[in-house]
Amino acid sequence: MPENKIDSNQYAYLVKLAAFAATTTAMILVVLKLYAYFVTDASAMLASATDSILDLFASIMNVVILRFALAPADKEHKFGHGKAESLAGLVQAAFVLGSALLLVFNGVDRIINPQEVVRTEVGIVVSIIAIVMTLMLVILQKYVINQTKSVAISADALHYQSDLILNLGVLAALFLSQGYWLQADGFFTVAVAIFLLIGAGKIIWTSVHQLMDHELTAEELSIIKKIVLAHEGTHGLHELRTRQAGPDRFIQFHLELDGELSLLEAHTIGEAIEVEIIEALAPCEVFIHHDPLSAANHHQATDEIKRV
Repeated sequence: MPENKIDSNQYAYLVKLAAFAATTTAMILVVLKLYAYFVTDASAMLASATDSILDLFASIMNVVILRFALAPADKEHKFGHGKAESLAGLVQAAFVLGSALLLVFNGVDRIINPQEVVRTEVGIVVSIIAIVMTLMLVILQKYVINQTKSVAISADALHYQSDLILNLGVLAALFLSQGYWLQADGFFTVAVAIFLLIGAGKIIWTSVHQLMDHELTAEELSIIKKIVLAHEGTHGLHELRTRQAGPDRFIQFHLELDGELSLLEAHTIGEAIEVEIIEALAPCEVFIHHDPLSAANHHQATDEIKRV
């Protein structure tokens, strides 16, 4: 059974909670890190502040797009607005890429032109506060992602996971830049940029898959087939097609039944199967076309599944 079996209301509550928590955290960290940068003049602290500013813009964008993605279906969008969440993932990835490039420029500059960091105690205190706040946010985001598999929150979480590494790097850089290894400030900055670039690539891949109507997982397809074939009177199914948009799954297939069944009997079997699939894979919509076995036998579909 898939782990993320929650209804639409729970999904909306969790992703909104994660999105607003991320925005609030980013606002606080931007103020703290900019203050620390002006006091210490550390490149790593500037990189951290820049990253938090981009995190803030990305999180605000996330809140806006999620409000649209979670809206119910309407006349113009009868399959809902779930794909807007994948678009949010692409927007997030763009912010991550921009952040990574800025970090590379700042990091390389400090490697070439190293300088000792001043008033390190301010940067250390701010970095510790940032680590604690970010860790709490990441724990919340991980929980939400585990429950919802949200692409938008997964993209948002990437920023803040990198922040944990970045803030630890800042702590190390602040210490090492005091005459031990002046280039540490720049090297830590570039290392985080590489991490961001890899993560952005993963988010882009996931978002594009959903926008291209990628099939459900093998586990979910197996659940559908087992439910159908477990019902007495069914002989198989064919033309099974699935896709996912945000939290919503869309499932359609042709159900093979005895041709002698009455319309009411066929409808009853199909309705029972639909209810079971929805219970197993909610939130989802199921579309079933009933085929008499004689007609189905003439159908040469490559995805035909028969009762054995």
